Amino acid sequence: YFGAISIGTPGQNFIVVFDTGSSNLWVPSVYCSSQACRNPPRFNPANSYTFVSTNDTLEISYGTGSMTGVLGFDVLNVANIEVLNQIFGLAETEPGDYFYYAPFDGILGLAFPSIASSGATPVFDNMMQQHLVSQDLFSVFLSSEGQSGSFVLFGGIDPSYTTNGIKWIPLSAETYWQITMESVTVQGQITACSYSCQAIVDTGTSLLAMPSKALRSLQSALGATSSGLISCEAASRLPDVIFNINGKAFPLRPEAYVMQSGGQCILGFQGMDVPTESGELWILGDVFIREYYVIFNRATNMVGLSRLH
Repeated sequence: YFGAISIGTPGQNFIVVFDTGSSNLWVPSVYCSSQACRNPPRFNPANSYTFVSTNDTLEISYGTGSMTGVLGFDVLNVANIEVLNQIFGLAETEPGDYFYYAPFDGILGLAFPSIASSGATPVFDNMMQQHLVSQDLFSVFLSSEGQSGSFVLFGGIDPSYTTNGIKWIPLSAETYWQITMESVTVQGQITACSYSCQAIVDTGTSLLAMPSKALRSLQSALGATSSGLISCEAASRLPDVIFNINGKAFPLRPEAYVMQSGGQCILGFQGMDVPTESGELWILGDVFIREYYVIFNRATNMVGLSRLH
């Protein structure tokens, strides 16, 4: 899920991931010699008369790739909002092949300033400080099955997506969009996250990631193999997986968590062991977010979920 932005005057256009799991904005630059930067667009500061350079460097590692670069300031246009003096990374290296094959140019992080590399002010913080949004929140709708219509709405909530009501969940940390889950149940039985766990709501992660022990429990409860495969015929009869958060149940239908690939059916879950001070960590990625309209509220530091199906 990605969209168009422009940086500079006149604007130079890029396609970015709107990523609630990171906090920095960066795009490829003319200084980059990595294979991933061989194809334009690449930001050229010489072509923008509003660009301001710095001597500060930027280094970010993601779950699937990394980048290094320098920081600069310029005008950012996103969703017809003009953000002045936005600090962003001009990538100089994008090693490996992940960004080479990625269908986007850069990343626009929407998490908190506390996890921004090099202390760079995130885009949405500037939108709030410059009074460019009517409310200090943004909301996300991710369409399913390759359909169009996905959006990020800065400063608003679209009421046509909240007809099932909004359930608000307080954040447990203002770093990622992090919340506490009480448990994960299947057919009334606690299957994982037995003694509560932490979860982040992350538009930049495609699947639903969890500790490998929890993954094995869920695969077993759903009758899948250790590689997550399940017969497509059995998939139609699978139960909901229930995420119990802040005293409320958030179901994930089998239509959401079973993915079809090359005539096979596979669970949209992945194992990922991230040690945190507050216990095990789950990542509620796009597999989860497609089932809910998600409101990321900076005014109250809460996540709102409204069931779509």
